[in-house]
Amino acid sequence: MTDITGMLTADELASAIDRGEFDTILVVFADLQGRLMGKRVTGHYWNRQMKRGDGEIHACNYLLAVDADMTVLPGYRFANWEKGYGDFALRPDLSTIRRIPWLEATALVMCDVVDEHDASPIEVSPRRILQRQIERAAALGFTVNMASELEFFLFKESHDEAAAVGYRGLTPISNVVLDYHILQTTRDESIIRAIRNGMDGAGVPVEFSKGEAELGQHEINLEYADALTMADRHVIYKNGAKEITHQLGHTITFMAKYDINRVGSSCHIHSSVWNADNSTSLMWDSGGPCNQSAITQGWLAGMMATAREFAWMHAPTVNSYKRYQPESWAPTAIVWGNDNRTCGFRTVGHGQGFRVESRIPGADANPYLAFAATIAAGLHGIEAGLTPGDPFQGNAYVATDIERVPWNIVEAIDEFERSTVAANAFGDDVHYHLLNTAKQEWNSFNRHVTDWEHKRNFDQW
Repeated sequence: MTDITGMLTADELASAIDRGEFDTILVVFADLQGRLMGKRVTGHYWNRQMKRGDGEIHACNYLLAVDADMTVLPGYRFANWEKGYGDFALRPDLSTIRRIPWLEATALVMCDVVDEHDASPIEVSPRRILQRQIERAAALGFTVNMASELEFFLFKESHDEAAAVGYRGLTPISNVVLDYHILQTTRDESIIRAIRNGMDGAGVPVEFSKGEAELGQHEINLEYADALTMADRHVIYKNGAKEITHQLGHTITFMAKYDINRVGSSCHIHSSVWNADNSTSLMWDSGGPCNQSAITQGWLAGMMATAREFAWMHAPTVNSYKRYQPESWAPTAIVWGNDNRTCGFRTVGHGQGFRVESRIPGADANPYLAFAATIAAGLHGIEAGLTPGDPFQGNAYVATDIERVPWNIVEAIDEFERSTVAANAFGDDVHYHLLNTAKQEWNSFNRHVTDWEHKRNFDQW
């Protein structure tokens, strides 16, 4: 028996299938966009074939070489037309089995992507990329805990209605700013409560929900966990929130900047370094500068030192960079502050809860890649003995002579391409794979003419 509501052991699932409680098992993995891909396996097939530790299903390896539109992209070494786009295998991680209460008689299991012949890990798969950084931290005696704060916009229209109008001119669920507002969020509670309770019932423990700083914008915060568990919870939550709002006749977006005149949606990442058995945080030192231990100083300094070169892993789309607007709650400055929301990084909490918050990632970030970048950056700072300097004081939006977050994806790609920290942390093949993904996102954008270009250029040039 697991101690988190909704989680199941392999034996518990097998028995529940025999009792008729489950007839469908979602066997899934996260793709490069952080979406769940996989198959729906029948309960009887699971019990006959999949419940063993080596049970697996197969999928086409092009799934790690496509964009958000499922367009096959050129330039990949891992999978391409010359290699014939063969299969890889999805090996269930039996520790991740959980019920999905908003889908009838359905459970879900996260999978590792492995070679179909020798079962070796597919190193370019996002979950494996994160696992490799977790292994690097473990070799130094560290466990890394994470939490991701996802913001989203909720609209009155259904998904089909929104799609029919090209997702333009939608009506936010509220007509006033919701930030911390109890009365206004009560009006949306039938939807938000369904998401909260659904997540709690699916082994994705929720701390709280709150209104955010725009019309129709909400945030539901999950309990922190070790980095891999948190990334799994993140993608299940994001997928589930979309499914639940669809069932209730509404639509939701985690787009980083759905309207240039509205604030964007972030994915603030909280991280802390603990000892090997995850029993004690190594971050707090009441005698250190600003209560920072040497571990914290290196961790924070590494994140700052690599913020530009890892920017794409926190902001993976062309749209991501429109979020970085002055005084919009999205950071533009690569500085740190003690509980200062104008900075790209801030330290929050105290004692065992002391941690670093990165405010740079948007809600469109793939958590496996964003967490991997966070760990790689932090370990770089610790190993190099970096220090973050004094906290920034004042409004970082208007500061001069400080580094800024890349202002577009082209700048971020250039930084990532020449990053020796990324190449050393991830290895050449993974670095190349991610870099091609970034370049293909920019190439895809350039194959389209935008509404703005038509309006501005059609008659005037």
